[in-house]
This record gives sequence, C-alpha cells and structure tokens, in this order.
Amino acid sequence: MNNFDQLLIDIRNCKLCDKELPLGARPVVLSSVESKIVIIGQAPGLKVHQSGIPFHDKSGEQLRRWLGVTEEEFYDTANFSIIPMGFCYPGKGVSGDLPPKKICAPTWHPQLLEQLTSVKLILLIGKYAQDYYLKTNTSLTDNVQAFHEYLPTYFPLPHPSPRNNIWKAKNKWFEQEVIPVLQHQVKMILNS
Repeated sequence: MNNFDQLLIDIRNCKLCDKELPLGARPVVLSSVESKIVIIGQAPGLKVHQSGIPFHDKSGEQLRRWLGVTEEEFYDTANFSIIPMGFCYPGKGVSGDLPPKKICAPTWHPQLLEQLTSVKLILLIGKYAQDYYLKTNTSLTDNVQAFHEYLPTYFPLPHPSPRNNIWKAKNKWFEQEVIPVLQHQVKMILNS
C-alpha cells in the first residue's frame, strides 16, 4: 500500500471529534493522486453522511451543472478530488448545518494537497473554504466576483445548496459571467 492510500484510510478512520458530532464520525473524502481538480467544500450534509458519497444530494446536482460535467465524470477521481473543510456531518444549526469542525482542514488538507501533484485547479466552495485558503476579509460575493484574481490556482464559488437560491437570484451575473468561465476552465483541464 502506498502513502496516499494509507492517508485516505487514516482520514476515513479519523475520530478526532467523534464525541462532538451528533451522529458520530463518518469522514467523507474522495481522492486520487491523479486528480486534476480539487473541490473543497464545507462539510457533508445529512444525506451525504448517510450515503458516504460526497455531493450525493441536490447540492451535487447543481454543482455538476455549474461544472458542465456528468455524474460519471464528477465521481472519477482522475478528474476530481472532493475534500471538505470538515470531513463529517457537523449537525443541524438554526439556519442550516453547523459550521465544519475546525480541526479537519489543518490536520488533513496539507497532507492531501502535498501528494496531489497533478492538480491544476482548486475550487473553493463557500465562505469557510474561501476564508481558509484566500485569507481575505472580503465577502463571498466579492470573492466570487473577483474569481479572475485567484486563477490559476483557485476558483471561488458559492455553495450550490438550494438554500442559496436567494443569493443566486440577487446575483444574476454569477450564472451569466462566472459559470461559462468555470465550465471552460474545467473542460480545458479535464481534456488536457
């Protein structure tokens, strides 16, 4: 077994915050050293916790539409690694799921990203991922509008959750201006 496979096993067996999680630890990660694009999202929702398959919900359907990829392409780890900020379902909050546990990203992301040497783009989905990686004090909307500034390494996106339909309705420029560039980037990278 190589180091990367052992790392994925270690992540999937992680119990660092098991006692703090309402349903216990069930880390969800999908990755391969061959991956060309990394998706860094928030944390698994309840449906993903139950299935163990990242973005196996309405958010995933929307994200695949934004990326312009099929479900088969999306779950092909030669194409995408899916690495959330928090690997386990954090529980329900007042207005959606609770924030991802803060211990996950610093514990596991550096080890994963160090071995993902084929990566050409990292998608930062939602404010937690953007705050952690972009280290700015700007809003999610400002980050997404300024996506060109973060290329070629990062591409900030809003969360594709149906809860963000209000944001999408207020920011029509996103589907008109950002999505075509995102789809072009993804297509170029996957076809390279």
